[in-house]
Amino acid sequence: MKLGVAITLVAGLFGGVASAQCQSAKHEQTALMGMVGGDIVDTAIAAGDFKTLVAAVQAAGLVETLKGKGPFTVFAPTDAAFAKLPKETLESLLKPENKARLAAILTYHVVPMEVMAKDVKTMPAPTANGQRINITVKDGKVMVDNALVTKTDIKTTNGVIHVIDTVLIPSDKNLVETAIAAGKFKTLAMLLDKAGLVGALQGEGPFTVFAPTDDAFAKLPKETLDSLLLTENKDQLTAILTYHVVKGRVFSDAAAKGATVATLNGAKVETKSDKGKVRVGGAEVIAADIDATNGVIHVIDTVLLPPAK
Repeated sequence: MKLGVAITLVAGLFGGVASAQCQSAKHEQTALMGMVGGDIVDTAIAAGDFKTLVAAVQAAGLVETLKGKGPFTVFAPTDAAFAKLPKETLESLLKPENKARLAAILTYHVVPMEVMAKDVKTMPAPTANGQRINITVKDGKVMVDNALVTKTDIKTTNGVIHVIDTVLIPSDKNLVETAIAAGKFKTLAMLLDKAGLVGALQGEGPFTVFAPTDDAFAKLPKETLDSLLLTENKDQLTAILTYHVVKGRVFSDAAAKGATVATLNGAKVETKSDKGKVRVGGAEVIAADIDATNGVIHVIDTVLLPPAK
């Protein structure tokens, strides 16, 4: 499995971390670093605290990937971290039929660049999974999502390992499933089904969806919405819905920098920052960066209407 990931948020990603945590683990790392000198996989094996992680990497077919050139930063859960998972969950993940889900979880622990502890600061970071982890630095501690970093800067020939006390779990729902689970996109889900676009947005992607809420659709005149539901207006409905979708993952910080991007409709839409808020077309982003397995959702307060052809 390849870790081909487009890294668009690297510059300025990291910039300073409280040193107390690094110093507290320094003496523990010295012995470990002295007994290893290999790549990430060899280092994890030699450490002895990552037997479950190594077994999972083998089951997911990621050994050769993590022995590759890199550099990688791996947030490595210990055996104790994996033991927090329900036994049946771990047993299920190690089954061959769940290899894809296991790989998705493991690659969510990998940042495809080298990040040392001194360079970390609070902000999201891209992973080899495609989804982003949230790194938080507070009171001398570093959290990655809900996991505490307990040891840092275990250097390897192809990157660095930071030890964490909890297994990170990425989203396991695709864009459509995520929208349905949110409960405020009933109209959008219904229209996607009517236009025959559900299958496309459940596909591999990745896609960025600017998703109007039910309240956003309620702003449209009732007769407009009723008209879009007519069979003879399916092409018009499809044109509107695909105007809300962009290929690739475009996160809010990138959108805020300002861009004009092509939508699946073919027409282009402008994103920008306005008074501290991200806007796309004539809509305001009211909730951003909702991860899905095949993309990201930004919630908007107004339905986007494509320019007339």
